[in-house]
Amino acid sequence: MKKLFASAALAAALATPAAAATGPFFSLHNTNFIVLLAFILFIAVLVYFKVPGMLMGMLDKRADGIRAELDEARALREEAQALLASYERKQKEVQAQADRIVETAKGEAQAAAEQAKADLEGSIKRRLAAAEDQIASAEAAAVKEVRDQAIIVAVAVARETIAKEISATEANKLIDDSIAQVETKLH
Repeated sequence: MKKLFASAALAAALATPAAAATGPFFSLHNTNFIVLLAFILFIAVLVYFKVPGMLMGMLDKRADGIRAELDEARALREEAQALLASYERKQKEVQAQADRIVETAKGEAQAAAEQAKADLEGSIKRRLAAAEDQIASAEAAAVKEVRDQAIIVAVAVARETIAKEISATEANKLIDDSIAQVETKLH
């Protein structure tokens, strides 16, 4: 502070307007001298009331506040970066999980499609077998019906033929032979 005061006094003494003024410099009639005295008095009042110290304290306090804000901003930035990294990591994990789910779903869909195809083939085979069984059954029924009809026709023809060609005595003899055959077969 003393250096500042000495520098101000030296600058005032060496000032060019003071050298250009007419008359003695250290006179109360010289306005430059009066201004210099007022300036020195002003500086002295400022030093007496410790204004430079208060200004320096305020500037230091302001610098400390700015430093604290910078530290807080740095801490917040680091926290934000950590949070961003955490979210990016979580996003990658969620993306990987979504990819796994999609792959699993594709695999399950493929397996379900293959199973459905196999089930359809099995169903077709069963239906073909059932249709073949129905055809065989219908064929057997038709053959049986044709046989039965053939037997009925043959019996009717045989009856008519026997009735025309056999006499009553021969018919009685055939009936007796048939009864005898039945008795031997039943006993």
